[in-house]
Amino acid sequence: MPVLTRLIPSPLVVDIRAGALDDLAGVLADQRISASGKLAIAISGGSGALLRERLAPALPGASWYEVDGGTLDDAIRLADRMKSGHYDAVVGLGGGKIIDCAKFAAARIGLPLVAVATNLSHDGLCSPVATLDNDAGRGSYGVPNPIAVVIDLDVIREAPVRFVRSGIGDALSNISAVADWELSNRETGEQIDGLAAAMARQAGEAVLRHPGGVGDDGFLQVLAEGLVLTGISMSVAGDSRPASGACHEINHAFDLLFPKRAASHGEQCGLAAAFAMRLRGAHEESEHMAGVLHRHGLPVLPEEIGFTVDEFVQVVQFAPKTRPGRYTILEHLDLSSDAIRDAYADYAKAVSQAISG
Repeated sequence: MPVLTRLIPSPLVVDIRAGALDDLAGVLADQRISASGKLAIAISGGSGALLRERLAPALPGASWYEVDGGTLDDAIRLADRMKSGHYDAVVGLGGGKIIDCAKFAAARIGLPLVAVATNLSHDGLCSPVATLDNDAGRGSYGVPNPIAVVIDLDVIREAPVRFVRSGIGDALSNISAVADWELSNRETGEQIDGLAAAMARQAGEAVLRHPGGVGDDGFLQVLAEGLVLTGISMSVAGDSRPASGACHEINHAFDLLFPKRAASHGEQCGLAAAFAMRLRGAHEESEHMAGVLHRHGLPVLPEEIGFTVDEFVQVVQFAPKTRPGRYTILEHLDLSSDAIRDAYADYAKAVSQAISG
């Protein structure tokens, strides 16, 4: 019998622990990613400068590149500056914008990327996608997975707590996204990659059910692992489907309709996931998810992030237009504005009672 298998695109190194950053040079050398220490390191001009001061003595062969923002032009400029350096690898050291710019630049010049995340705001740190602002708004660009992911829990704790909260919302939204994928399979015949779905769902469930809080190393470890697994699940699927359903459609609608007022990615995705679970009739799951979001300090009602009920109805009605061709509970129900308003009233009443009780 032939042995049938498949290769899963995933990082060679995943190092998540307190103090991981202090061992960065050794880890890259031991794994033969960069034995010479010739690295191109992309950082922000703010917090990145402090990390450079801390890490530079241990990385004498590295070149440091400050990145102005998170646009496509920034990423192209970064690649142009790096391409003549004859480096072993590119290191993205910072938050999501820096890592996405570094991902794109590394792909453009044909070098492996090491993602060193300084916050846990979303699942993009290990995904095969770079999300960059462009002249048309915001685009997603396919890139190779990082060859290594390093997350120092000491550094994560130093970042503003809102970044951890955002990551929680993004991780929990996997549960709703996978439910949308399964709905599409039943209604439209869309194929499901069972491994990708399992990885994304279990990443979300682990965060949902962990009793710890945003200041606990144990909880931060599970959240970081969940975000990494979610990124790998997207590589397995070859698409963002395992982590993006109605929750992300609603998130994108917030961003497009109210670009100057939108909350963080994870805040919007978490709230939208709890609402979407209610729409599909999973009432207990919706209330449980809302309760966990509330316990971690995330919003569960649009009013908590400055939006009226009318604006939320507008967002939900517009949401399917953000991902043409994607089938979720929103496309399935095709609700009128009045029906959305009624559904939201039921949701708001149920989660308010669950939280207060």
